[in-house]
Amino acid sequence: MTAHEPPRTVAAYLAALKNALKGAPAAVIRDALSDAEEYLRNEIAQNPDKTEAEILAAAIETYGTPEEIAEEYRTMEETLAGPFPKAEETTENRPTGFFGVIADPRAYGALVYMLLSLATGVFYFSWTVTGLSLTLGMLILIIGIPIALLFVGSVRVLALIEGRIVEGLLGVRMPRRLPPANAGEETVWARVKAALADVRTWSSMFYLVLMLPLGIAYFTIAVTMLSLSVGATGGAIYELATGTDVIRMDGVPWWDHVFDTAPGLIGLAIAGVLLLFVTLHVAKVVGWIHGRIAEILLVRI
Repeated sequence: MTAHEPPRTVAAYLAALKNALKGAPAAVIRDALSDAEEYLRNEIAQNPDKTEAEILAAAIETYGTPEEIAEEYRTMEETLAGPFPKAEETTENRPTGFFGVIADPRAYGALVYMLLSLATGVFYFSWTVTGLSLTLGMLILIIGIPIALLFVGSVRVLALIEGRIVEGLLGVRMPRRLPPANAGEETVWARVKAALADVRTWSSMFYLVLMLPLGIAYFTIAVTMLSLSVGATGGAIYELATGTDVIRMDGVPWWDHVFDTAPGLIGLAIAGVLLLFVTLHVAKVVGWIHGRIAEILLVRI
């Protein structure tokens, strides 16, 4: 196919579309390829009496050329608002620097994600390990084939759900639909082999298993830092207001001389507030890192 020759096969159309979308977010490319492939495969299935080249020529007239579709997706991405303001929109009327993080919605989204990650990590890990063990154990039997298909399908659904959580809380563009099924594979066994050969299957499984240690780490960091911040500030203010000794550090002889005084308690309250800002900054960093991990493992072009 030359630069100006229209694609005559589905594979050529998808390759041209991918090339036209070069530089766009990987999830945008994935969604565009999935939509185009599903549309073209449906056209082929509905017109069995025509050649693939004839169907492609007609489909381009109604669906659009790869370049036209790429431009539509780019325009749509620029038009649709994401869960968070764009970087250029956040610097004008918003404080920046260390204390500016208090007004950054990305920090709160990342903090919520860290608190949720333990529950999601335990569920993802349990589902993946149990399903993989059951599938491998039953694959030698006839019943193992539909079980394998169901398990692979469930992994892709969980990856899609996790992607929606990542996009909603971390602001990282993720795929918004499942990849189309391979309509060219006619037998169930062929579909199982195709699913097992698809790198997306294994990268998604790895991500779901990886979420357990990551979830434990994220949850521990978030809870520990929030507890220290709220505990120090709230305890110091309560002790100043009531005179009740609620903040103790047994075994530290200098504690009472420093922090059991009014100046010490005021300093402790200020330190707790500063720790809250540090917590939000840490959450933003964790959110950015995890967003890159999710992009690498869950978005396959």
